[in-house]
Amino acid sequence: MEEVCESKDFSFPKQEERILSFWSEIKAFDTQLARTQNLPEYIFYDGPPFATGLPHYGHILAGTIKDIVTRFQSMTGHHVTRRFGWDCHGLPVENEIDKKLGIKRREDVIKMGIDKYNEECRTIVTRYVEEWESIVTRTGRWIDFRNDYKTMDLKFMETVWWVFAQLYDKGLVYKGFKVMPYSTGCKTPLSNFEAGQEYRDVPDHEIMVAFPIVGDQQNSAFVAWTTTPWTLPSNLALCVNANFVYVKVRNKNSGKVYVVAESRLAALPTEKPKQNVVNGVVDDSKKSNVKTKGSSSGKKENVEVTYEVLERFSGASLVGKKYEPLFNYFMDFSDTAFRVVADNYVTDDSGTGIVHCAPAFGEDDYRVCIENQVISKGENLVVAVDDDGCFTSRVTDFNGYYVKDADKDIIEAVKAKGRLVKSGTFTHSYPFCGRSKTPLIYRAVPSWFIRVEQLKEKLLESNMQTYWVPEFVKEKRFHNWLENARDWAVSRSRFWGTPLPVWISEDGEEIIVMDSIEKLEKLSGVKVVDLHRHKIDHITIPSTRGPEFGVLRRIDDVFDCWFESGSMPYAYIHYPFENVELFEKNFPGHFVAEGLDQTRGWFYTLMVLSTALFGKPAFRNLICNGLVLAEDGKKMSKSLRNYPSPMVVINDFGADALRLYLINSPVVRAEPLRFKKEGVYGVVKDVFLPWYNAYRFLVQNAKRLELEGSAPFVPIDQATLQNSSNVLDQWINSATLSLVQFVQQEMNAYRLYTVVPYLLKFLDNLTNIYVRFNRKRLKGRAKEEDCRTALSTLYHVLLVSCKVMAPFTPFFTEVLYQNMRKVSNESEESIHHCSFPLAEGKIDERIEQSVARMTTIIDHARNIRERHNKPLKTPLKEMTIVHPDLDFLDDIAGKLKEYVLEELNVKSLVPCNDTLKYASLRAEPDFSVLGKRLGKSMGVVAKDVKAMSEEKILAFEKDGEVSIAGHCLKLSDIKVVRDFKHPDGTTEKDVDAAGDGDVLVILDMHPDESLYEAGVAREIVNRIQKLRKKAGLEPTDIVEVYFETLDQDKSISQRVLYSQEHYIKDAIGSPLLLYSFMPSYAVVVDEEHFHGISGISFVIYLTQPALAFNSNAILALCSGNNKFADGLKTYLLSRDHLNLKSDFQQGNGKIRVSSIENIPAMDIVSGEHVFLTVGDYYSTIKSYKN
Repeated sequence: MEEVCESKDFSFPKQEERILSFWSEIKAFDTQLARTQNLPEYIFYDGPPFATGLPHYGHILAGTIKDIVTRFQSMTGHHVTRRFGWDCHGLPVENEIDKKLGIKRREDVIKMGIDKYNEECRTIVTRYVEEWESIVTRTGRWIDFRNDYKTMDLKFMETVWWVFAQLYDKGLVYKGFKVMPYSTGCKTPLSNFEAGQEYRDVPDHEIMVAFPIVGDQQNSAFVAWTTTPWTLPSNLALCVNANFVYVKVRNKNSGKVYVVAESRLAALPTEKPKQNVVNGVVDDSKKSNVKTKGSSSGKKENVEVTYEVLERFSGASLVGKKYEPLFNYFMDFSDTAFRVVADNYVTDDSGTGIVHCAPAFGEDDYRVCIENQVISKGENLVVAVDDDGCFTSRVTDFNGYYVKDADKDIIEAVKAKGRLVKSGTFTHSYPFCGRSKTPLIYRAVPSWFIRVEQLKEKLLESNMQTYWVPEFVKEKRFHNWLENARDWAVSRSRFWGTPLPVWISEDGEEIIVMDSIEKLEKLSGVKVVDLHRHKIDHITIPSTRGPEFGVLRRIDDVFDCWFESGSMPYAYIHYPFENVELFEKNFPGHFVAEGLDQTRGWFYTLMVLSTALFGKPAFRNLICNGLVLAEDGKKMSKSLRNYPSPMVVINDFGADALRLYLINSPVVRAEPLRFKKEGVYGVVKDVFLPWYNAYRFLVQNAKRLELEGSAPFVPIDQATLQNSSNVLDQWINSATLSLVQFVQQEMNAYRLYTVVPYLLKFLDNLTNIYVRFNRKRLKGRAKEEDCRTALSTLYHVLLVSCKVMAPFTPFFTEVLYQNMRKVSNESEESIHHCSFPLAEGKIDERIEQSVARMTTIIDHARNIRERHNKPLKTPLKEMTIVHPDLDFLDDIAGKLKEYVLEELNVKSLVPCNDTLKYASLRAEPDFSVLGKRLGKSMGVVAKDVKAMSEEKILAFEKDGEVSIAGHCLKLSDIKVVRDFKHPDGTTEKDVDAAGDGDVLVILDMHPDESLYEAGVAREIVNRIQKLRKKAGLEPTDIVEVYFETLDQDKSISQRVLYSQEHYIKDAIGSPLLLYSFMPSYAVVVDEEHFHGISGISFVIYLTQPALAFNSNAILALCSGNNKFADGLKTYLLSRDHLNLKSDFQQGNGKIRVSSIENIPAMDIVSGEHVFLTVGDYYSTIKSYKN
């Protein structure tokens, strides 16, 4: 493996760019597809975005989810075709062209020419394709842009025709009117989904209008309320609620008689009662009874003062009564119109309880008028507003007026007729077109419909066959949408789209629906190479009834682009004209993923068309993500600049960090995410840096073996490692198997959001337990064999975790893999060509639980130390671990004991399974678990749980369940709390404890002089390690450490160095040498003076390794010739230390020196004549003395 830099010098973004070049060089994605060609297919549908705008975080999020799932499926033995798709038709494109060319009305397009208009549209469809490819690729997503699909492709459009023809043949298509949200700016109807995307608070008119009742002896009039005065010219009926009570009232001042709902009488205009005037003086004797403005009783008083109730009657009794039309534009409907009808959609929470109905401009208006035969169902509805939102010539007085601009003039006309009862304005939330930014109106539009209502039960059944994450979106939001599904208007009176394949004769009697280009060519005799309007609108088909019936012409409409995207599972592979076997073997598709907004968009259209065509859903598994919002909780907006550019974030922190940040957030559970750039940095800090440091530690210590002259590092095979006797090896091997098993389980369940928290915990355990507690083994301070076992274990753990995480973090795992594969038999060129690891071996749940408890014990003990201001450098005498599980106590007092004691700087550990010796027990019900389950019984159960005796609690822990108040409660339902009891004769200062209800940790805090020297040694080691860091030394850099006391009384430091010699040597990796041993030629790397450290003062010197000579042995070698001996020493000191060390290693501890002038050749033995470090010399002398 190659050396790796410090984490501060490792640039995640630059490494990712290097990996992108590497993938491109080896054609990694193409290779993966080729290698898996013969494996089972995993069908993924990629919803097509528009390329008229740049990708945002919502696209990156959905793309990341798709990439993770498809990479995982490729690694688990599937062939996953991933083709990018583009939505090319529809309003987004047309709106851009309308702005560019200044098109305001439909006639402008006709005048320009549909051919020129459509070709203009075609030019911008792929405007940002290069930018999309660049950004999507930079995020690490593997998807095929070269073999993409476009909804404007001839083959795609032909399949769309086939889909429609199938529905037509099934009797699921009809033509009719539908009142729909309509954009006058874009001159097209919108789906309810599109209409709900932008609301604004705007002021609007509200008026009450009188409709005189025909033949009423008191000349009374119905009063209707409306907030859309522009719809009044098209009024054909009034609607009441048959169940309401209505009243006929007379205005005491004007004498006018009105009919309104009794519950809405207060809505009529009122007049304040006039005050009595006597001789010019106001009589306010009744002033105290006048209610203040705004009080309901005051309003009631005003109504009673203004109006006299003449009669009460039911709403049902009003049905059929005729009234005088407000305008005369629709007098040809007099036979059936201008009468009262009844329906329950009329409410009494606003208005007058009487609704004016203009069937062309209200969904309920249209339905009620059809049901009451005011108009007849069919194609003959008169819509007095044109495509541009202007009145037609039928409304003579306002012909050509834009409807919203006509409100004031219409109100004036109503007033002039003496029919205006009340007028005003109010502010309300109103829908606007998200593209043209114009207010929407509701307008009856002639359209071709799919009978979705007829399919409702089948749709609900299809939905039950799908698996969603999160499930509540399927069970609630999507189910409710299907439950209330309406017939789907799939045609649009537009230009740039897939034309409806419907040819109709001039008399309307003959209809032919094309299901293929071949059929059109056969019937028309015309060669077809493009299905857009300007290429086929001229094509006619001879009538099958004979020449005298003329020809059939195509209708003008094009498809709603949602119909095209809903046809994607068939159209992107040109089914049924090609790929029949591929489709029929793998439908429904395995996976789709998009945002929450698509429950009413793409998910819905996929479900409708697949159910209508095949009686089953289009997909099996679905991940639905929430919305990514700006940090302030608002929608991300370019104009507000309230979010950082995705590329800026990627260039700062890397795409892997952005990917993990997004999928480890509420947004993957269909909840909103407030995007914070700092959150991406947090992922780098908390995930990638610890991960990198563990990897770097491995590489450093593997290289150290070579530097020290040992054989190069080659990892031991995993089967052998599974038999390691080291408890932490056993634990990390088991934990790695658990990681593999968990990730595979969660990925198979499409729960991406659970993986990152688990990985975080795993990496934390790897770095803070395995690497931290095993530093001595990994650094080779024990036997070399044990060191290689530990390094091999760390190697395999990192390699397996990289393979597990490759779908999530494709760049970083590739970086690690490319270096790690150099020392193993990993033959795959890329980590993304590897198979997902198998959970081979046995998971040791006991050791995993014991180590988890060990970390808990360490945390508790640290907390106790903090409470008592006892730093870890201060040794403590004893700790007691209380737990009823004897197996755990055996582990903690046996194979885990050394790690606990060393980490906590405690001298002894006492296990105790008598849980009542140091604690009192009490039981607490887990309200979060039991509350929902027990409901009203919770109070009784909670009381009895809290009253449980210690004996009963112990029995409950042993049995695993207990019956309380008729309910069987398990271990997960009750929290057993252990409250610490101080041993007799002790205080909190002497003994303290901490616990979590599972394990209790007790620390003996008594000061103990016998531990003083161990504490001082810790302080010395701490200062040495800090000095190494200050000097910029790497962990693998070898230096010698010297100690010089500054105290007059040297006995204290001498005693510490003697008694703690082994501890210090283990901690710093070499002997701590007295300053008197330092040779004059030693090169000092750094030094520092320390004063008053645990009562002593000293200097620490760090030097480069220096040779030490056995002068007597050298003099003997030189036959007593001092000049030869000094010359030999001078020569050896002049040699590069590392090269000299290497020469001794190659010579098995011996070198021959023959190059010194005038000195005879001689053999120098390491450890006899010369020592490569002063520390080696010191250790040898010491062993001789011992």
